[in-house]
This record gives sequence, structure tokens and C-alpha cells, in this order.
Amino acid sequence: MVAVDTESNSLFAYREQVCLLQFSTPEQDYLVDPLAIADLSPLGEIFASTKIEKIFHAAEYDIICLKRDFGFEFTNLFDTMVAGRILGKGEIGLASMLEAEFGVHLNKRFQRANWGRRPLDAGMREYAQFDTHFLIPLRNCVYDELANSDRLDLAKEDFIRLCDTSVPQPESDLMNCFKMVGKNDLSPQQMTVLYELYLYRERRAETADLPTFKVLSNQALVDIAHTLPTNTRQLEELDGISPKVAARHADGLLNAVQQGLSRPPVSRPPFPRRPDDEYLERMDKMKDWRKQKGIELGVPSDVILPRDILYNIVGANPQNSDSLRDIMSTVPWRFSHFGSEILQTLHGREG
Repeated sequence: MVAVDTESNSLFAYREQVCLLQFSTPEQDYLVDPLAIADLSPLGEIFASTKIEKIFHAAEYDIICLKRDFGFEFTNLFDTMVAGRILGKGEIGLASMLEAEFGVHLNKRFQRANWGRRPLDAGMREYAQFDTHFLIPLRNCVYDELANSDRLDLAKEDFIRLCDTSVPQPESDLMNCFKMVGKNDLSPQQMTVLYELYLYRERRAETADLPTFKVLSNQALVDIAHTLPTNTRQLEELDGISPKVAARHADGLLNAVQQGLSRPPVSRPPFPRRPDDEYLERMDKMKDWRKQKGIELGVPSDVILPRDILYNIVGANPQNSDSLRDIMSTVPWRFSHFGSEILQTLHGREG
């Protein structure tokens, strides 16, 4: 078995990338620098191996990053955070779990560090090393707890599902703009201005290789679109625009405002239709059942039924056990333990 973690640079780059991989075996800790090694494909054999168990803590984000950057695939995974949730532990952060199990205190000083910087100093290397150093002993402890509580098969079910985690597809620029607005009331023409401001920020962030929030905040863009300033003084009067920011971006922002005012208004992307009342009634009943079952077993409600499975069941409204089994094919433990209760909740009968 091998423990695994990654460090990325999302707070410091326009396009996030994995900047460090950490591995621990029972005998040794390793740091792998993907910025210095051109070909990491040999690691793919480890991640895809059914014979080597890969131990993560909060694996989902790491898997997304590793699939996105290197195309790795995963089998035979163990996630100590997921195990902690299934066991009903109140504190499931790595530092909290290590302190509870071993009295180990992790230093989180470098949690938000720039992992794309080179060279990494000794403190950063030590921090990275200790993120995997204790994962194998922690895995052994929670494995025994899962086995003793008859929840090991439930955990294995979720570990398999984690291996199939997909890389999220980015939203369109226009959809991102409409999501940015929130409760702010913008006219169609102001939304067009916001779209031009958004594109300007994207260009500047990509050129500077910075996260977009380090160029201009979402709220600053919305405020500009709302007030439609025509000069630098009006820009500086906005709460989210300092004189320094105004001086740096005034020409680009004011030009974006004028571009937006001169273009035809953008149309809001279509949103899903509101579900019908029967669907909403089924959803309420299922959520109430899931919440109560979670209280009964001492776990979060989504341990009882993950969100995607819940929505699939409510949407399909299965009428019998065979139909429900098909919907729950990726969660057979849950089907065998909760299937009858789910049908009873949906229809007042077991099906």
C-alpha cells in the first residue's frame, strides 16, 4: 500500500496545476516534483494497479487534479476522510483525526503556500512529507473500526465511486457571468457590460498568470456593470476599486463598459424547468427519510444516500425492487440495506 497526497497552486496561477506529489510507504516518504520531471506516466501504473492500495485523505480533489493534469486512472483506493464520515466521526480533517488517533499535531502553516515556487524550502518539504507520513497507520485504525461496525462494505462502495470521479467541465463564460450576479438586479444591457468586463479580466489574468480574483473581484465587476462609469473618478468611487486598481485597469475597464453598451444585449442561458409538484413531494419525503436515517446511524445524511443517487431515484420514481436495483447499481450495499425503506418512503409499500 502507498499513501498519496498532492499540492497545487490554485491561489497563485490562472490555470491551476499539480505542483507536488507526496507518497509514503510503510518504510519511506517520497516527494515527486512534476515541474521538474517531464514524464510521470510510470505513476499511472501505480494508480491503476488493482494490487496496490492507494490511501488518500479527502481524495476527490486530488483525483480530479491528477486526472486533469496527467490522465491517470484509479482503482483500489482507500480514503481516510470518507471512512471517518461513515464512522460518524465529528472531526474528519486530517489534523483532527491524527491528533485523536495518535496525539500528532500537524503544522498547517503552509496550507495556502505557493507550491509552484522553486526551490521549496525545508519547511515546505517537511509540511508536504507529513501530509502522507501517518496516512497508512491512520488507514489501519479506521479500517478496523469499519470492520468492527459492519460498515467496511459501505466504505468500499464509496471508494469505488471515488475512483470514477470525473473532471468537471467548465461553465461557459456567459453562464459564469449570470451566476456572478446573484441577487444584483442588472438589466440585459448591463449584463452585456458585465460579460465584456468578465472577458477583460480573463485576458488580464491569463497574461499575468494570476487567479482572476487577484485581478478584480466578482463584486467589483458587478458594481461597474451596475453603475456604468465613464471616467476614472467614477471608477475610484466604487467600494471595490482602489485608486491603485483604478490606475492599473481604468482604460481596459472603461473600454469594456463602452463595448458592452454598444453590443446587442446578451440572452440569459436556459435554466432547467422547475420540477413538478409530484417530484418535489417525492424529494421532500426522501430527504426527510435520509435525514432521519442518518440521525439513527449517527452519520451525515449523504452517507445514507449520496446526492446523485438520491436525485436519480426521485427523478425515475421506481415502482418496484428491480427498477430500484438498476438505479442503485453502483451502491449495492445501500440497496440491500435501504431498498425496502426507499420504496416504502416513495409509495407506502416495499414494491
